[in-house]
Amino acid sequence: MKKPETRVVCISRTVAAGGERIARMVARRLEYRYVDDEIIVKAAERANVDPSVVASAERRRPLLDRILDALATPGFYPPDPSGLLDTATFAAPQILSIPDTYRELIREVVRDTAEQGSVVILAHAASIELAQAEGVLRVLVTASEETRTARLAAAGDMDLKQARAAMKESDAERTNYFREFHGVKDEAPTRYDLVLNTDRLDLVSSVEAIAVIAQS
Repeated sequence: MKKPETRVVCISRTVAAGGERIARMVARRLEYRYVDDEIIVKAAERANVDPSVVASAERRRPLLDRILDALATPGFYPPDPSGLLDTATFAAPQILSIPDTYRELIREVVRDTAEQGSVVILAHAASIELAQAEGVLRVLVTASEETRTARLAAAGDMDLKQARAAMKESDAERTNYFREFHGVKDEAPTRYDLVLNTDRLDLVSSVEAIAVIAQS
C-alpha cells in the first residue's frame, strides 16, 4: 500500500530541545505554513472572546520569568550559543480551571488546520489529536535531562540546580497538559512516527530527517 502524502507535520517538543526552531525551519524547507499561536487566535474568534481567554486553557508563562521573579531579577532572554533555545523554549502549558468549551475549540481548530494541509503545527498536542488522521507525520523533538538542564543554565544564567528545577517543572506541566486535554497518562515514544534526540542531532540534521521522511 502506498504511503499517504504527508500534508501535515506535527512537532511536539520538550523544554530546551530546540523544537520551535526546528519546526520553523521544517516549514521553510517544505514550503508549508507554520502554525502555533494561530490555533489560539482562531479558537478565540469562534468563541467570540479575546484570545487571552482561550489561551488560559493552556496558559504559557515563561519558566525563566518565573525563576527570575523568585530571584527578584528582571526577566530577560539572553543570547543562545547553541541555536537550540528561543523564548518559547521556556514556555510550558499550565492548566487552569476554565470551561471545557475552550479546550474543545482548540482541538477543533487543530483538526481544521490539519484538513487544510501543507502545514507544520507546533505543540497544542496536535500529534495526539491527529493520531488517526492520514497524511500526518508526528514528530517529537527531545534531549536528555542533562543536556536540557545545561542549555537552560547557560541561556538563563542559572545554576544547574535552578535549571534542573525549571526543566522538571516544565516536564510536569507537559504531562499534566496531555492528561487534562487528551486523557494521556504517558507520552510514550510510540505515539510518534519520529523521535529526534538533539543531544546527537543538530538543527540542520534534524530538519533534514523530518523533510526526507515527509517527502518520501
